[in-house]
Amino acid sequence: MAVPLNQQAQSHDSMQNMDPWTWLELHRSVRFGDTDAAGVVNFAELLRWCHEAYEESLERFGITAAEVFPSPGSKLEVALPIVHCSADYLRPLVCGDPITIQLEPGRLDLGCFEVRYNFKSAEQVVAQGLTRHLAIENPSRRRCALPTAINRWLEASNLGGINPVP
Repeated sequence: MAVPLNQQAQSHDSMQNMDPWTWLELHRSVRFGDTDAAGVVNFAELLRWCHEAYEESLERFGITAAEVFPSPGSKLEVALPIVHCSADYLRPLVCGDPITIQLEPGRLDLGCFEVRYNFKSAEQVVAQGLTRHLAIENPSRRRCALPTAINRWLEASNLGGINPVP
């Protein structure tokens, strides 16, 4: 059983000694509501799982939802819309199947990053997903640099530890 997100979140300071797999490998199970009339995972669920895994990874790393996602009354300086997504379904998934989701985040440039998702069940790759995010200023909607918190997550995810942002 997964630990609730609010119990998994840790501060940025404690991340320095943390193994990146604690925020880059997540686990879930296929639920009945994830399936269609044929009893297999509905095609749209994979992209929902990708975004949920992204959110959970950020939270496990120590980035709160309020730092990245808009909410009523909040005024974020930078938005991170998804500008491209894709999903490949390699094997059917049914209700009860355990899933491991491995995230591979990577910076594409100073204002853009993508996350690749590998879904495994019974040690086999069953699906793959990708989301590409672009940093834009609010309210001008012009491209800008990624927020510092996202840069720290990207660096720590790729280097196995936290390093200063250039």
